[in-house]
Amino acid sequence: MRAIATIRDVAQAAGVSPSTVSNLLNARDHLMQPETRRRVLEAMESLSYRPSRVARQLRGAPNPTLGLIVPSVANPFWGSWAAHLEAAFHAQGRQIYLCNSERDPERERAYVEQLWADGIEHIVLSTSLPSLEHLRPAMDAGVQIIAFDREHQATDPPELLNVSIDNEAGAWMATQHLIERGHRRIAFVSGAMRTISRQRRFAGYCRALAENGIPFDDALVPRSSDFGDADSGPLASKAVNALLALDDQPTALVAVNDMFALSASAAIRDAGREIAEFAVAGFDDIPVGSLISPALTTVQQPLREMAEAVLRLTAGGADAGEPSPSLVFPPTLVVRASTERRIA
Repeated sequence: MRAIATIRDVAQAAGVSPSTVSNLLNARDHLMQPETRRRVLEAMESLSYRPSRVARQLRGAPNPTLGLIVPSVANPFWGSWAAHLEAAFHAQGRQIYLCNSERDPERERAYVEQLWADGIEHIVLSTSLPSLEHLRPAMDAGVQIIAFDREHQATDPPELLNVSIDNEAGAWMATQHLIERGHRRIAFVSGAMRTISRQRRFAGYCRALAENGIPFDDALVPRSSDFGDADSGPLASKAVNALLALDDQPTALVAVNDMFALSASAAIRDAGREIAEFAVAGFDDIPVGSLISPALTTVQQPLREMAEAVLRLTAGGADAGEPSPSLVFPPTLVVRASTERRIA
């Protein structure tokens, strides 16, 4: 596959500086000489930097479509996120192009390149990967990426925008809630913690224990090399069986997300135990969590507000009053029946 041309490549071919190319791309070309503008557009065309349809957009018709890449359409949380984004953009007469990456960095890269080739300038990438190096060529070429569910990292390129919940605070709230109900043997159930969001949630769990003088017990955190997502059932079942095999079993558990919480609750029943024997808290507030019995206590993400923030960012909000290119939203603990059990 031919490498994506960068702004520097275009600048070199046109005999101008990269800032001149950037000015044209961002409609800051009112003082640019017609001959300079012509050379830059010709260089872009010859290098396939942007297809002809995008060149037409530069003349006054920007593409309003948003590219959205989610890691798993089978997970209800990502469906909810897509629905909130679609509602916010539809209200402004804009559309969304949805892609499913299955958490594969190569698929993420390919989708970003294809969306860019189709003239889509703003892409929301729902990823928690610690590194986005696989997308750097696309960002160098001018793709505006907004990372969702991934807090800012020191190694991130400056042009990357982030929209995320405070994952550590959310898990701290769920764990603290259980502690306040008397629980001290609290498990943490998750698949492989190789993403930033899971690492931050685990950190919040650990912080709540430490602040309350509860020693960390590694036996209460079953480990797995498998990630798990919508297919978290087998992982949750294995984790629950390991916890129930302990001499000093937990009385409560915090799950890394609602899918793991629901799967863990099912595994408890499958093991012949009553779900009322345990307090279970999840994370994300997927719709089905309020419909099961007992209804699931969870950490709610403000998806509507986050979708509106993305809308502002794609409309130039980062240059018009947004406090930071990294927007971190506060979580809300939604208490339901699944954590009713108290420990005297």
